[in-house]
Amino acid sequence: MAGKHTGLEGYYSIKNNKKMRFGYTTGSCAAGAAKAAGRMILLDESCRYTELMTPKGISLNLEILHMTRGENWVSCAVQKDAGDDPDRTDGLEIYAKVEKRNAPGICIDGGEGVGRITKKGLEQPVGSAAINKVPRAMIEKELEEICDAAGYDGGLFVTVSVPDGAKTAAGTFNPRLGIEGGISILGTSGIVEPMSEAALVRSIEVEMRQKVENGAQYLLVTPGNYGAAYLKEHMELPFADSMKCSNYVGETLDMALDMGVKGILFVSNIGKFAKVAAGIMNTHSRCADARAEVLAGNALRAGISLEGAKEILDTVTTDEALGIIKREKLLTETMKEMTGRILYYLNHRVYGRMLLGAVLFSNEYGYLGETENVQELAQFLRKQHGIPESGTCRT
Repeated sequence: MAGKHTGLEGYYSIKNNKKMRFGYTTGSCAAGAAKAAGRMILLDESCRYTELMTPKGISLNLEILHMTRGENWVSCAVQKDAGDDPDRTDGLEIYAKVEKRNAPGICIDGGEGVGRITKKGLEQPVGSAAINKVPRAMIEKELEEICDAAGYDGGLFVTVSVPDGAKTAAGTFNPRLGIEGGISILGTSGIVEPMSEAALVRSIEVEMRQKVENGAQYLLVTPGNYGAAYLKEHMELPFADSMKCSNYVGETLDMALDMGVKGILFVSNIGKFAKVAAGIMNTHSRCADARAEVLAGNALRAGISLEGAKEILDTVTTDEALGIIKREKLLTETMKEMTGRILYYLNHRVYGRMLLGAVLFSNEYGYLGETENVQELAQFLRKQHGIPESGTCRT
C-alpha cells in the first residue's frame, strides 16, 4: 500500500527493544472486501480504498484489489498485512464475492482456500466454513449498513475465498484441529499485534478444546519441538495426538482444569521444566531463568558438595550442569528431588484436582527421570486411543 496510509502507522509494540508494527487480520480483510463489493453492487460506488472500523477501535484504510462485476454479483479482494508478526497468512489475498438473492438476510460461506470444520470443539459447527464469529459479525455489520443506505430489502450471499489458502494451511495447525481444505478467517479485534502472548495462549486453548470436545479426557503435552521429537522417538504413546504448550505451563493447567480434563502427562526437556521445580509456570527466559539455581539447590539436597553446587551456578546450559551432577554420581538422586518438586507445584496449580505427571529428558543425556503417576497416565492415554498396553511408556 505504498503511498497510502492504512491507519496503523502509529501502532506498534516493543519486542526485544525493537518496534514491531501492527497488522490486520484475515477477518478484517474479508470484511473490507465484502464492504467494497457491497457498495459496488448496491450503491454503484467503485472505490480503490475502503474504510473499516475494527472491533479494537482502530480505523483501517484498506486497498481494494481485483474488482470484478457480474450481472448480480461483485467480487473484491484485500491483501493481508500481518505487520511484523510471523504469520503464515501474510500477503495472502482474501476475496469476498457478494451476490444478490431473493431470500432475506445475509448468508456467509467459504469458497476456495477457506477451510471446513470436520471435528467438534471449534467455534463453528462441523460442516461450516472456518470463518469465526467476529469476522462474520464484521461482514454482516458492514453489509447491513449498506443495505439500509441503498433501501435494499433483499438478501445477500457472501462467499469468502483465498486462492492460495489450501497450500498455506498445510503448514499450519488447521489439519490437526480438524479444519480441512484451507485457512481459517480469524480475528477477535481485527488487528494483529506482533507475537501476541494472548494469541499464543488462545491457540493452545482452541486446540485443547477441540480435543476435549472430541472425547479426550487425558492430554499428552510437550512444551515445544524438543519434547515432541523425544516423545516421537522414545515413547510408546500417541504422539500424533499430543499438543504443545510453549512456555505457558500454568495457563495450560488452568484451561485444562476449566474444561474438566482428568489428567495431563507432560514430556519436557529439563531446560524448560527445571523452572517448574521452583514453581515457575511461565518458562520463558524473560520471566525467569533460574535453571542453574534450581539444579544447584536440588543437587545440594541430593548430597553434592558445596564446590560442586557453586560450579553448577556458573554453568550456562542445563546439559553442562547435568554433566557436573553426573560426575558426582548424583544424577538419579538429583532428578528424584526435581521430579518430586515438579509434581508438587503442578498439583498446587490445580488444587490437586487433576492427575498430573512429567517425564524429563536431556538432549545430551537422554531420559533423566519421571514423577509419580506417569505410568498410570500412560495407561489412560493408551486406552483413550486404543493402543495395546505395554510395561512402560518408554522404548
